[in-house]
Amino acid sequence: MKQISERLYTNAVNLNHKNLLNCAEQAESAKVVDLGCDDGSLTVELARKIGTKNIFGVEIVDASAGKATAKGITVRKFDLNNKFSFEDNFFDVVIANQIIEHIFDSDNFLSEIHRILKLNGYAIISTENASSWSNIIASVFGWQIFSLTNFSSISQGIGNPFAIHKGESSIESWNHVRIYNIKGLKEYLEVFGLKVELIKGAGYFPLPSFIGNLDKTHCHFMTFKVRKV
Repeated sequence: MKQISERLYTNAVNLNHKNLLNCAEQAESAKVVDLGCDDGSLTVELARKIGTKNIFGVEIVDASAGKATAKGITVRKFDLNNKFSFEDNFFDVVIANQIIEHIFDSDNFLSEIHRILKLNGYAIISTENASSWSNIIASVFGWQIFSLTNFSSISQGIGNPFAIHKGESSIESWNHVRIYNIKGLKEYLEVFGLKVELIKGAGYFPLPSFIGNLDKTHCHFMTFKVRKV
């Protein structure tokens, strides 16, 4: 069962990456920043789709930051719960893939995204969905929802027998703080002057991942394209 869960999860992650790429607009002069860029692999792929070489990243894990830097990304290291170390109206594109669920001060996070974006610039924000069928079913059984099994600094996969990382040692930067649903996050983004232009979905466990883009309310990964207006 765990192998099936892992395969379905991987398929959903891959489709989510395609959704991110499909939100990108061609613009050779665009300045792009990836908040939580990890090793920079997806950052570079998105920048290639946009057609720009003006690539920045934020990453707090030193080993990952080093790999991203080696890929030509200008990496800065700071806590995304605090004021971002960038000028006002600096970026055309902000990327935040699977980051907002890790943030304690999400008000600051969204406010800062709005601040560093140029007028008419856009952000691509992707996260897990509290209302995915897999999370709903887990809750019915009294289990911890899949999207909130990694919250301890001691161990991952707590409270759900089918959690992907169950029993593994915890990495603090991987811990989830809160999980949103689609209507809640849409309204939350709009509070900060980020107009929602597009929503895409991926993952629909145990059914094929593409169904998540048909029923976005219950998809596992939801991706928002929002614009500063």
